[in-house]
Amino acid sequence: MRIFISTGEVSGDLQGSLLVTALKNQAAATGLELEIVALGGEKMVAAGATLIGNTTSIGSIGLLESLPFILPTLKIQRQAIAFLKEYPPDLVVFIDYAGPNIAIGKYIRRHMPNVPTVYYIAPQVWVTSMGEKDTQQIINISDKVLAIFPEEARYFQNKGANATWVGHPLVDRMQSFPTREAARAKLGIADDVTCVALVPASRSQEVKYLVPVIFEAAREIQNKMPEVHFWIPLSMERYKEEIEKQIQKYQLKATLVSSQQKEVLAAADLAITKSGTVNLELALLNIPQVVLYRLHPFTYWVGKNILKIKFSYASPPNLLVMREIVPEFIQETATSENIVEAAMEFLLNEQRQQKMKADYQEMQQFVGEIGVCERAAKEILQLVVSG
Repeated sequence: MRIFISTGEVSGDLQGSLLVTALKNQAAATGLELEIVALGGEKMVAAGATLIGNTTSIGSIGLLESLPFILPTLKIQRQAIAFLKEYPPDLVVFIDYAGPNIAIGKYIRRHMPNVPTVYYIAPQVWVTSMGEKDTQQIINISDKVLAIFPEEARYFQNKGANATWVGHPLVDRMQSFPTREAARAKLGIADDVTCVALVPASRSQEVKYLVPVIFEAAREIQNKMPEVHFWIPLSMERYKEEIEKQIQKYQLKATLVSSQQKEVLAAADLAITKSGTVNLELALLNIPQVVLYRLHPFTYWVGKNILKIKFSYASPPNLLVMREIVPEFIQETATSENIVEAAMEFLLNEQRQQKMKADYQEMQQFVGEIGVCERAAKEILQLVVSG
């Protein structure tokens, strides 16, 4: 059986790799021979997928931000469609990556109407006021929607989709994280050092818009607490030089590491981080965090004033419980002053830390039980078996 999985960006590659592993496990258990071809990245290759296009660096949020990626995205879409024409799949799985996946999905619906399709980790149309059109397109190209948030499953079901809540795949990934003690020992962090993780970027636009404000806040925290040391996990090697430059510019006592994100997050006393999947990892590790996001001012202005986009929350922990349990600073409120104030409260106020950890406990009931990826893989393979 040939399965085609389509995803983009660093987080999609991670989620795709977890799914590839689970699909291989399920296939082995049922004696099914599986070939997985994909748009994705190196993590998916390591898990056993054959890559027909690398999409980890093709990703942006916003209008101006997406312009440099239009041609590379179209090129990869054409590559994928040419491959699917020559080697028709038995099943297609979409992971996030809205624009390209909707385009590929429409092609499959037109030219391969009998091929079952699954949207796993759908774009977060259910949290924005602009989701209606994309919602219908997602439903049109999907025989099944596998939701990772309970509220997301309800949303799609109410719109008439065949949707099932499987839980959040990070629940499975958390089993491979080290303990705080093991992580600090591996990184060589002494007991008396306050370790603050800075997680600014997995997209080039985030290096531009988030690194300066996060590093400015970090410098201020360093001035207030000389025992602080910052750890920065690198999501992509190509950002290394620029981030090193910024560390020098802001004179931070910081260590930049590659391939050790799990250790950095597990070792942290606090994280200052962009909005994204990492927020949920930190929440499941019980690490206090301050979350922020910034776009190009023009993109934000158009979204707010012309398109009238509204969204409930940006970070997954808040979306799970639909209230603010981690502080979020978006655009104008994402200032170094606000970040420092929230960060210092966590670093100095034991009660504030305990409150966040209690909120994290409440959040746990909405992430699902361990075995999310295996459940998703079973649901996916069931479509072919039953078909």
